[in-house]
Amino acid sequence: QVYLLESGGGSVQAGGSLRLSCAASGDTYKTRFMGWFRQAPGKEREGVAATYTGGGTPVYADSVKGRFTISQVDSRHTLDLTLNSLKADDTAMYYCAARTVRGGTLDLMASTYNTWGQGTQVTVSS
Repeated sequence: QVYLLESGGGSVQAGGSLRLSCAASGDTYKTRFMGWFRQAPGKEREGVAATYTGGGTPVYADSVKGRFTISQVDSRHTLDLTLNSLKADDTAMYYCAARTVRGGTLDLMASTYNTWGQGTQVTVSS
């Protein structure tokens, strides 16, 4: 079992920055891919950024490219998301996710991730 705990959310004005952190514990050796997703009220959960825990180039949603950066602080244990140039549209609950099943490719589809944290709220005021 893998457990994920997010931190770092908060309220910020448009144009500001935040850094979210996801701490993984338990059977972290099982994680293959990790990512960040978000869900705004009344909207579906959407992928923001994801990475293969063994290294390589991350993937980003078009809406956050050039503004958000995903990084592994240490392999399989801590995953950060740096949010720059925040916009009001970035307001959402942000979730850390991991995929522990073998196979598959790096993607931003929520349905392919089987482990989720509780989320951390990001609110951007314009």
